[in-house]
Amino acid sequence: MSQMEKKAGLLRRTSSSKKPLKEKVVLMYDDIFSKEDPAKNNPRFWDELFLMKVNLEYLESKLECLDGDEVQQIQDNINSLFHHCVQAMEEEHQIKVVNALQTLCALFRGVHQKNKSASGFDIINMLMGFDKAEQRMKELIERLDSLLCGDGSESLKSLCLKLLLCLVTVTDNISQNTILEYVMINSIFEAILQILSDVSSRGQHGYDAVVLLALLVNYRKYESVNPYIVKLSIVDDEPTLDGMGMVVHQALTEYNRQYKEKEEENQGGFFSTLSSMVGSMFIADADEKLSVQTNEAILLALYEAVHLNRNFITVLAQSHPEIDIATGSVTPTPTTPTTPLGTTPPSLDMMNNPELPLDPNMQTCNLLITFLKYASIVMQDTKDEHRLNSARLCLIILTCIAEDQYADAFLHDDNMNFRVNLHRMPMRHRKKVVDKSIPSRPLVCAILDLMVEFIVTHMMKDFPMDLYLRCVQIIHKLLCYQKKCRIRLHYTWRELWSALINLLKFLLSNETSLLAKHNIFHLALLVVNLFNMFITYGDTFLPTSNSYDELYYEIVRMHQVFDNLYCMVLRVSTNTGHWKEAASKVTHALVNVRAIINHFNPKIESYAAVNHISQLSEEQVRSISLNVRKNVSLNTLSQDVLLKEFSSIS
Repeated sequence: MSQMEKKAGLLRRTSSSKKPLKEKVVLMYDDIFSKEDPAKNNPRFWDELFLMKVNLEYLESKLECLDGDEVQQIQDNINSLFHHCVQAMEEEHQIKVVNALQTLCALFRGVHQKNKSASGFDIINMLMGFDKAEQRMKELIERLDSLLCGDGSESLKSLCLKLLLCLVTVTDNISQNTILEYVMINSIFEAILQILSDVSSRGQHGYDAVVLLALLVNYRKYESVNPYIVKLSIVDDEPTLDGMGMVVHQALTEYNRQYKEKEEENQGGFFSTLSSMVGSMFIADADEKLSVQTNEAILLALYEAVHLNRNFITVLAQSHPEIDIATGSVTPTPTTPTTPLGTTPPSLDMMNNPELPLDPNMQTCNLLITFLKYASIVMQDTKDEHRLNSARLCLIILTCIAEDQYADAFLHDDNMNFRVNLHRMPMRHRKKVVDKSIPSRPLVCAILDLMVEFIVTHMMKDFPMDLYLRCVQIIHKLLCYQKKCRIRLHYTWRELWSALINLLKFLLSNETSLLAKHNIFHLALLVVNLFNMFITYGDTFLPTSNSYDELYYEIVRMHQVFDNLYCMVLRVSTNTGHWKEAASKVTHALVNVRAIINHFNPKIESYAAVNHISQLSEEQVRSISLNVRKNVSLNTLSQDVLLKEFSSIS
């Protein structure tokens, strides 16, 4: 049977002299789409309808084919169909309940697909009748809540969640879905929490429940009081928060596993052999084959949990063994739609086992580590729109974490060390090598590594300015905490300084093209003020005095970049133009750096001239810098001014 015949509900082909036979349910749908009341000549019409298997394609196609006049003529029948669907959900016979839920899915999708340009009120009127909509939706939500919290079958609960997800996602912009006003009034929040708090139901339905909650939280969140936001922000039940974290963790772990499998497959295949023969010219093409579908829905759920609920921060830090999810896929129920690679719910076996035996030889992991690994993958390539959005959301989540005092305390705790194997983008000037001897360090080091990695790998023509701004601001927030708590982090700060200086160099080299799209002076100000923070407050958080020597050496070694930056911002700030004020702020911020360069450079040049040395070694430069620092008072910015600058850009 062809696809068209299947959609039309034909049972079999017939000769041209006979009419094609149709399924009975299709004939009953045709009765609904006629002008007459379908129950007029058949009092048992609605009872019989919900005993028959739903033909979703045919029902949706019939709704989509209606024109304006036809809708008006059969609106009473559509309203009656909706009403009887809700009534059928209270039947003891589960077949009727399942068919009613599937019919409602088709109704919501079909009506919205046909009437994308119609107002929300028109769609509500078409589905339920505006005068009865409040009562109909109240009955529907109450019945869904009862089914989700009851002792019914898991497949029935799954179908209830699918219906709710269908209802929430029928419009491209969730805030334009007026029907959700009734879901705000008749809350299903408690039912979602019950699913997440129970180990068994979480394994079956946790993924859908978390995604549904994330979507409901975003309904008109900036326009009116959203009850789901209020309720999520005050949840303090530990099993519920742990359940939510487990769902997010396993979804991200599944993504990381799929990426790792593709990476290993790629390394062992023909392309790996070819690239080893001809060098690195094919590295970029090979990496494209590692692309895995991103999962913005689960990232959105993680963001809302971290952003709204301070109690959720503790979930990020909970350690457990790092175990790869089995590659065997879970057999989906008939009502579960096919999902793209990377967005499938995680293994049910993993979801059902929150407590796992600890092996002393096994590397421990937590949600934050898994998230950092995920971020290191999706942030490699921001050319794709989905990955760009995913990378942006990752940086927003990291910003929320860096702003939280409890999270900062955990990140910097020297007694809580982890090995975090971040993925690195393959580049022509470096080989992609998996470092199996990663040191065990506080988690803040992994975040700083991720920021440095992003900075050095995304200096491209299509410059992701907003991502760079967020990246530098995350570094700033972490440094502020270290300064405040006088935490001397043993980190290779030199890599960060080098990355920031190269970023300034890139901005200078591409001034004309970048200024046509972005305010590069704002980013330059953030970078320069990071150096100001190291110079002015470094004695409170840099690990040793040698760290200061390394800082001064990097500034002096790359003084040409800072000199060129000063010339550029001075030129712009002295001319009348759009960027005059922004450039003048950078001029003011460069006082510290230029003071160091002006003090040290003449001494270094003098030493080289006296000793007839054309090029000084790093040790010689650092020795000269140390002597000069002991005898010279730099003209640094006052701490009040610097703090004011930081508060204005945070």
